[in-house]
Amino acid sequence: MDRMEPQLLSTVDGGIATVVISHPAKRNAMTAAMWRSVPELLERLAADPAVRVLVLTGAGETFCGGADISTLREGAADVQALAVAAEEALAAFPRPTLAALRGYCVGGGSQLAAACDLRFAQEGALFGVTPAKLGIVYPASSTRRLVALIGPATAKHLLFSGELIGTVRALRAGLVDEVLPAGGLEERVAEYARILASRSLLTQAAAKEFAAGRLDRDAHWAGEARGSGDTAEGVAAFLERRAPHFTYTTGTAG
Repeated sequence: MDRMEPQLLSTVDGGIATVVISHPAKRNAMTAAMWRSVPELLERLAADPAVRVLVLTGAGETFCGGADISTLREGAADVQALAVAAEEALAAFPRPTLAALRGYCVGGGSQLAAACDLRFAQEGALFGVTPAKLGIVYPASSTRRLVALIGPATAKHLLFSGELIGTVRALRAGLVDEVLPAGGLEERVAEYARILASRSLLTQAAAKEFAAGRLDRDAHWAGEARGSGDTAEGVAAFLERRAPHFTYTTGTAG
């Protein structure tokens, strides 16, 4: 396959799955085919017990410039439905997800970044939610996610105007969690991903659901904890002053 063809590339190494948005000719804009491939790719990675963390990034010097506008002529509503399905699949991924952001994170790129658990940005990155420039109604689910992340006033600012903001304002608003100097993004994301991969997935998966409002899952996760062995391993490792070796993978307890 031609490496320049619009596509999502994925690798797994040391428990860390890396998904790269690759469409360099158009600032890694997402085509309809790319949107369509996201849920299937994430389902495959979620089924791999070796995967403990997922990192989403863009090829080259930009994250994602949004949806490929040329595909909207095929039917904006259809492409938007594919984008929402991709966003929801990413938000529902059962492991921690990190977005590594540089360059442009605009439109559909912001949609994907907001669906990740945490966002790390390189200085100079630009962020925008731009449907107002195209006369498109931003999806209700995406709007709610954006409001939950940055608050209603900042969400309205971005949605009403389509203006781009830099990393200083993005950090202040909570759109990103850390800003790194040029050259430091990959190292920090790799370091943090390794930290997460070494921690208890039991804790992480439960916290992810609770943070999403799934308080009805309290009894479920109490049962998973009893059958997982992670608690016993964590306590033993602490008392023995060694690194723990957690073995829980989602759905394996009991």
